Amino acid sequence: MLPLWDDTLRRRAPVATATLLAVNAAVFFHEAQLAMAGRLTPFVWAHALVPARLLAHWTDGAQWLTVLTHMFLHGSLTHILGNGWFLWVFGRSVEDRIGKGRFLLLYFTAGVAAAGLQVLFTPDAAGPMLGASGAISGVLGAYLVLLPAAWITTLVPWIVPIVPVPAVVFLVLWFVLQAFNGFGTLFQNQPGGGVAWWAHAGGFLAGASLTLQARGARRRR
Repeated sequence: MLPLWDDTLRRRAPVATATLLAVNAAVFFHEAQLAMAGRLTPFVWAHALVPARLLAHWTDGAQWLTVLTHMFLHGSLTHILGNGWFLWVFGRSVEDRIGKGRFLLLYFTAGVAAAGLQVLFTPDAAGPMLGASGAISGVLGAYLVLLPAAWITTLVPWIVPIVPVPAVVFLVLWFVLQAFNGFGTLFQNQPGGGVAWWAHAGGFLAGASLTLQARGARRRR
């Protein structure tokens, strides 16, 4: 299912969301330039998160920095467009509800948590992990907590071309799919087939948990 837009009314401009999209686009443009010059591979390996390398060199600060830098790398135009679209559809409404500062904190905290769960489940993975999907999954988790009654106009290929779907249905199904595929990788020789399913699930849970905790703290105050 591809989300097209939601029915949420927003009061503030999505400054943080737009900034994240711009930074990711700028990094991808730099990647494209490096690819044309034949220098992309060392750049990706230097800044992507490699679970086996991180654990083998855990005292090296440069390896821990990749927990952040990998969020701004993307492997293809389809990869960055897909991530960017999900961030645009869901990020604007979440940012509108919690503000740009908290939104950025949520985004990066969820991204780190997503990377942590992926490393936990695939500690021997020697391939590069890259992409903003873990952090964006955290935004989806926050959306579920903040706006469960919203409606997402969705493209559903092969069934009904465009149909409104309750946000709670869309997001729960999305999470179940990520977790199901994540468990499936436990029985494969090449975990994930190049997709960091556990990062998606971990980011989603982190985003939902952080939003619930913040809501609880505000109520106690």
